[in-house]
Amino acid sequence: MSFLQEREIGEVFQSGFKPFHSTESALLKVLDDILLANDSGDAVVLVLLDLSSAFDTVDHNILVKRLERSVGITGQALQWIRSYLTGRSFCVRLGDCSSDLAELPWGVPQGSILAPLFFSLYLIPLGELFRKHNVSFHLYADDCQVIFPIKRGGLCTIQPLLDCLEDIKQWLAQNFLCFNEHKTEVILFTPPKTPGGAQGLDFYTLAPHQKAVVSNLGVKLDADLRFDAQVNSVVRSCFFHLRCTAKIKPFLSHSHLETVIHAFVTCRLDYCNSLYAGLRQAPLAHLQAVQNSAARLLKSTRRSEYIAPVLRALHWLPVSYRIRFKVLLFVFKALNSGEPKYLADIIHQHVPVRSLRSADQRLLTMPRYSLKSRWSRAFSVLGPSLWNELPADVKQAKSLETFKSRLKTSVLAGVGKLKLGEVGRIWIANLHSGFRIVL
Repeated sequence: MSFLQEREIGEVFQSGFKPFHSTESALLKVLDDILLANDSGDAVVLVLLDLSSAFDTVDHNILVKRLERSVGITGQALQWIRSYLTGRSFCVRLGDCSSDLAELPWGVPQGSILAPLFFSLYLIPLGELFRKHNVSFHLYADDCQVIFPIKRGGLCTIQPLLDCLEDIKQWLAQNFLCFNEHKTEVILFTPPKTPGGAQGLDFYTLAPHQKAVVSNLGVKLDADLRFDAQVNSVVRSCFFHLRCTAKIKPFLSHSHLETVIHAFVTCRLDYCNSLYAGLRQAPLAHLQAVQNSAARLLKSTRRSEYIAPVLRALHWLPVSYRIRFKVLLFVFKALNSGEPKYLADIIHQHVPVRSLRSADQRLLTMPRYSLKSRWSRAFSVLGPSLWNELPADVKQAKSLETFKSRLKTSVLAGVGKLKLGEVGRIWIANLHSGFRIVL
């Protein structure tokens, strides 16, 4: 990995199996692109492409040539890789019976840490193909998403996108990768309060694949970007696991019960939760109801008891604060490590015109935006806004662990200042949410 990083080899918009990269960082960038385009009055078409058994169909000869020509691996190192890939065989075993050995002439070995690395290098030319058509894209391993803005006042056509996708299909076929057209999903995002934002748009061959809600890297995106489908899915799943956990609670110690709750509930609340930043209170109240129920289950607290002291005793940040915490973690990583590069490139240090005392406060530039309901939720806007509000000692932390510790202390102090009226509004929102759980 150090060889690739030092020479800046690899696709910038490939987020799979790279340090400081994740499905969440990929979705943050994609969502930022969509919100930015909507803020400019442009509609956006998002196409999710699916590859079938992609790791199993990698051609060894093509991979070795690509490693030599595009990556610069030669000599004994290249021969070692060729030896590692070739000469493999497999059989099928069922009970005591097994088939004859058969040669395995394609694919990268599954379970190896080299497999995802080799696959991402195998896809290097794909990025250049997208750039040739001037089409934005993002990859996470074999998951590919294409972002195509439709300019306001321009020709309402997706023909350039269709031309690009046709070339992509040909490239995949030439490289022995199977494109699963039946699982392709398309969704259209239009600016709010823009009548006929993409009126008359013909999706041609993509029309059968257009949906109102799509599943993107485990997150349900809806055309209005309200995340109602995603939140409802998370809430249903969490309450199901809480009911199951309640049944086995008598057989678990307190520490084991907490581990189970974190494994089946908290991880679902936290997955890609930075995307919820700036959402309306109602969906966040549903998520908070889940966390409240989890805390009551763990501490055996009655529903009539005030929840804030329980969360404070557990050192659990409320949902809205966990969201802010996650956004600020991404900002810190982007500023201090420069990774992911696609996030580091959209936040900028503020450079004052004159020498002021605020020059050493590590402030970030706030971009201008028009649609407060949309683009103010984007990482490139919300990230700097939250960062600039942090105390100086938090922003000046030298390591990630120090930053997380100081940030949590700062956020907990903010939680402690919540007024009773604010907590009451959250409680009322939970009451009206319609979600119930019997523990």
